[in-house]
Amino acid sequence: MESPAENRRKRVPAMAPEERRAAIIRATIPLLHEHGVEVSTRQIAAAAGVAEGTIFGVFDSKHSLVVCSVIKALDPQSTLDGVAAIDRSLPLRDRLTAAAELIHDRFADNAHLMNAARRLIFAGHADPDAQARMSTNRERLHAALVSVIEPDAARLRRSPETVARMLLLFCGANTFGPFGDPDGFRGAEIVSLLLDGLLIRNSRGDR
Repeated sequence: MESPAENRRKRVPAMAPEERRAAIIRATIPLLHEHGVEVSTRQIAAAAGVAEGTIFGVFDSKHSLVVCSVIKALDPQSTLDGVAAIDRSLPLRDRLTAAAELIHDRFADNAHLMNAARRLIFAGHADPDAQARMSTNRERLHAALVSVIEPDAARLRRSPETVARMLLLFCGANTFGPFGDPDGFRGAEIVSLLLDGLLIRNSRGDR
């Protein structure tokens, strides 16, 4: 009598290698959120409904699969779509607050995967292609923020490029850093820190 796992594997239709790779990556991403990069190929195979050997038929190694899955999980497209949808006719503070909320949520939801990316892709095995893809994603996110800021460029002491980088820095430090407070320090406060600083100004004006 065949086991349920054997029956499940038989029901998985034949796929081209690229389709199989994509299906295994899709199955791996939730496991990365649940177990981190220490997830086993046995767990991945069970989630994908394939034999472990099938994984190594389309990936060189577990490391290769995990790297591909981390990159896919960190694809910024949904955040980019949200940033693109921000009404450019809104005041700068409102635009930046909406953008900061999106960035904050992205960083907070994926903090452990972003840390894993640093270890696996930038500080670990040399993988120029993976490094290039991650760098491109960062550049896309930065460019999207620049487009939110540009309508008010003349009002700012620094360029939209620098302001966007500072916003990313604040959001990153708040979610990754040891002194961050992701639950209590969010979009509007981050934007106030960026635009107003921390000095309380009186009617005479502080210097």
